[in-house]
Amino acid sequence: MAMDVRNIEDVAPVVEHNGTVPVWWMVGSREMKEATEGGFLELVNEFVVEGGSYVFPHSHPTHEFYYVLRGRGIMVISGDERPIAQGDLVHIPPDAVHSLRPVSDNASIHCFCFAIGTADAGPIDYTTH
Repeated sequence: MAMDVRNIEDVAPVVEHNGTVPVWWMVGSREMKEATEGGFLELVNEFVVEGGSYVFPHSHPTHEFYYVLRGRGIMVISGDERPIAQGDLVHIPPDAVHSLRPVSDNASIHCFCFAIGTADAGPIDYTTH
């Protein structure tokens, strides 16, 4: 599976809620239904990777999504490396080894994260994954 990175600047807003709110659809309604069938919301968080540091390479049985709020980094998923920056949404498939590091030792990358657990997955200890 190729790395899936989508940027908000590549998406035209659609005005919704009776014309009161512009919405940028990064993942369309039901677009991932088949891939996440039987899944559940596993987690939602924000995290920061400081310059000179990195996210230890790891995997878990979830569909994980990183949305870059600030900064730039190098995302690695299953050996595939790609630069990511503010406005990017990255999909990490279940059980794919992944890591993230800032592009600079002097600047951090700040992300919003959420994950969809797979139907057959048990509890995950994120302190070791």
